[in-house]
Amino acid sequence: MGSIKSIAAQLFLRNSTTSQLDLIGHGDDNKTVTTKNLKHFSRAIMSHSTFKFELASPAPQRFGPRLGSVKFRRLPSDETTDVPSYPAQREILTPGLLATTSRGVIPHLSRDHARGSDAVRWVNVPFETFLEQKPPMPTLQPGFDPLHKFLGFTPGTHLLSLSVRDPSDTRDMPPSGNQQLSVMSLRGVRKVSPVEWRSWVTACAPDVVFALSDQPFVSTDAPYSQKRLTKSIERSADWLASLMQKGTPLPNIFVHLAGCTNAMARVAFAQSLMTPLYGPEADAVAPLARLDDGVRGYAVDLAPLHECMEASTRKAGEKTEDTFSSITGLVKDSLAALDAGKPRLVNGTRSPHEILALISDPGIELFDAKWVQDAAGWGIGLDFQFPVREHVGSKKRELGHNLYDLQYRLDFGAVASCFSGAAEDDVGRKGKDVCPCISCSPRTPASRLYHGYDAPEVSGEPTREAAPRPPHTRAYIHHLLHTHEMGAHTLLVAHNLAVLDAFFTGVRRALAECRTGAGSDGEALDHDRWTAAVREFGETYDGGLKVFEEARVSWREVDLARGKGRLAREKEREVQTGGLEGQEAVVLEDD
Repeated sequence: MGSIKSIAAQLFLRNSTTSQLDLIGHGDDNKTVTTKNLKHFSRAIMSHSTFKFELASPAPQRFGPRLGSVKFRRLPSDETTDVPSYPAQREILTPGLLATTSRGVIPHLSRDHARGSDAVRWVNVPFETFLEQKPPMPTLQPGFDPLHKFLGFTPGTHLLSLSVRDPSDTRDMPPSGNQQLSVMSLRGVRKVSPVEWRSWVTACAPDVVFALSDQPFVSTDAPYSQKRLTKSIERSADWLASLMQKGTPLPNIFVHLAGCTNAMARVAFAQSLMTPLYGPEADAVAPLARLDDGVRGYAVDLAPLHECMEASTRKAGEKTEDTFSSITGLVKDSLAALDAGKPRLVNGTRSPHEILALISDPGIELFDAKWVQDAAGWGIGLDFQFPVREHVGSKKRELGHNLYDLQYRLDFGAVASCFSGAAEDDVGRKGKDVCPCISCSPRTPASRLYHGYDAPEVSGEPTREAAPRPPHTRAYIHHLLHTHEMGAHTLLVAHNLAVLDAFFTGVRRALAECRTGAGSDGEALDHDRWTAAVREFGETYDGGLKVFEEARVSWREVDLARGKGRLAREKEREVQTGGLEGQEAVVLEDD
């Protein structure tokens, strides 16, 4: 794959005027990866997933808001008779979201909660959390759909993607090599080679896989030198090619757009994907003519871009300013030369304001939900909608409620005022959309666990129906948070995912209405109407995320009072304050 490295490097040098680097010759690191080196390659993929992305407009536009859908279906890859029955083709409408996991679990949600949530359709699994031992546990799952079975997701209903790292993790890492990438496992740093990654992907059979990418993660080195950026883009291109090697089933690959905060490096990497391959490099990935031919979609990680820009600004001694407009420009630099008909995915957004900006300008379709899941962990119940329907005063509203705050002790309203519960009638809903989450619309289960003689045929108990109940109140969740009950975060994660899913539903509805108003062909977009809706959202909701900062402080206070190590901290405080005063000082004033 040495020539692929050279292509990426030469494209970068072509756009640079100060480089005198010698990029030729990497010794043994240029050896072509062969399938015989795969430790688990003898185990064939038992099933695979079809993946198709369609845009609503027949002529895909490169930038600007885009409506579309991802259609996928699990299929058996062999002709055996003993194969599972897969659900029909499923569709994920875009713009849309994907949920993130820790060790394959959506934090605070049980398997039943995840299956019962309409917002959980696409789930991303960072594989580094399984690398505390080799071989990783998910690769040992036998039979069909190994990753789905191991993690408890439904094949054909939940689309599972596999990335080697958590895209939101920006901790400093040891440098990577030409044939190894540094990742953070539960037991420290581990090294992953392209050969190992391909073997694990083969064994786990996810619906989508993210190719390895050499992202610099030492913030003190920012801005990165041209030499480091050149290594980054050439390694990323080489590792992408190793995932497409002839002789292995081609997975649905998303590629991280490399280049960090250097516009020329990002353009060079994008051009290397579109450059035709020749000779041994073309034979290695045959029948693909270019690397982009084997790519299903593109991914951009915002967290390292934010980290790099902020570190560069601090090093220069300048005041840290809003860098999001610069990041939007970098995203467009990467996408300018790439296929406009493929989906774009962004990890690391921090607010709905950023999401709307990325939809409006670069035309991003898919966004991770990490920020709303983190907000639930800090005790925030989100409360916003798009387009804005209610205008209450001139003061901007917060995006949610810090339910740790004492003002919610006697607040018996639902978590979100923008939505109603399923138990309310049409009069009570007042035209609001229903939030289907387990917090706003809890339901009495239609079935129950029976023990001995309490079965219906013995007890005569009538069969009950699943009926919606009144929503859980802010006061109830406030109480759960201050008593350190896990159920509080379960309710909030389910609610926040439902609110974000409703937000994207509103975005798609608004885009469809803008297209309908612009013409019957549906190809034109009324940009003024869309821009007005986005501007109204920004004028209604505060994008400063003040409530997030307050919630983090409140969470820390309660965690110190109720969390792990509480007894030791109480004893230390008692000694310092002299007896009972120390015990009284840690009692929270919530009753």
